[in-house]
Amino acid sequence: MFQAKSASLALRAASRASASHVLRSAAYSTATEVKKITVIGSGLMGAGVVQVAAQSGFEVNMVDLKQDFLAKGEKIITSSLKRVAKKKHADDAAAQQRFIDDVMSRVHLSTDSARAASESQLVIEAIVENLKTKQSLFKALDGAAPQETIFVSNTSSLPIGDIASATARKDRFAGLHFFNPVPQMKLVEIIRTAETSDQVFDTLFAVTKKMGKVPVACKDTPGFIVNRLLVPYMMESLRLVERGDASMQDVDTAMKLGAGYPMGPFELMDYVGLDTIKFITDGWYTAGKGLVGDKLIAPSSLLEKHVKAGEFGRKSGKGFYSYEGVGADKGKK
Repeated sequence: MFQAKSASLALRAASRASASHVLRSAAYSTATEVKKITVIGSGLMGAGVVQVAAQSGFEVNMVDLKQDFLAKGEKIITSSLKRVAKKKHADDAAAQQRFIDDVMSRVHLSTDSARAASESQLVIEAIVENLKTKQSLFKALDGAAPQETIFVSNTSSLPIGDIASATARKDRFAGLHFFNPVPQMKLVEIIRTAETSDQVFDTLFAVTKKMGKVPVACKDTPGFIVNRLLVPYMMESLRLVERGDASMQDVDTAMKLGAGYPMGPFELMDYVGLDTIKFITDGWYTAGKGLVGDKLIAPSSLLEKHVKAGEFGRKSGKGFYSYEGVGADKGKK
């Protein structure tokens, strides 16, 4: 009894010490105030980040290359806000509209990324998952934004340190990985490089908490936390089917009913995009720190087959399941 109690107290003390080291005590927080945020990218992810930021009281610049892209992003936000408004003010159409108008009054559209960054304390990049493209963007913004402005990337697979290398503010650079759909998903991964300052981490922790998210900290390692665990799980599901151990449908059913997952791995891969899964695993297998040649992420012939056929999942209408003519949350083989 005494030994068990002592061990429990020691574990709790170690846990408190670890939390203090990683997250830092609020009493000693060095967070700086963020009033205006610039989000580069107006796709589903970028628009989602803009929405939650504006709903949380931040002034937000949504930036993209063309007005057409911005118009689509704005439509994504307003459609989502209508659903939120109906839940908040179910029987009051006027209140619903006031809520939408209030949030949208804090959203500012722009095709001038340099100008938008110059007036922001935080710049969030949510563009195409390509290292050189991200580096080019941040290199250009580095000269336009104030020295104290924090840069973050929403990448899910690229090393934050590699992206930050294009700038002269490596201490003010981090990863801020939101999950899709952003308005519904509570988790945000805050990724620290060896050079990310405590002040930057504390600021990002405070900003994401204000957005109503739950932040977790991680070092700059391939896949961070969620994808580092999730991708090998999806790859092993592919190998189960490739070996003939179980059918795709039975694997999905087993993980939903046996493990309590909301989606089976094949449904999840269709949702994420099979081309995206292949891009991530190919990158890790050939160049991922500590993962090069790892059998957990070795190429899958079944995945290759679908990607080569242009069957990327929900976004293409067909992946492991078919989504043509059915609801967005359903699929048929």
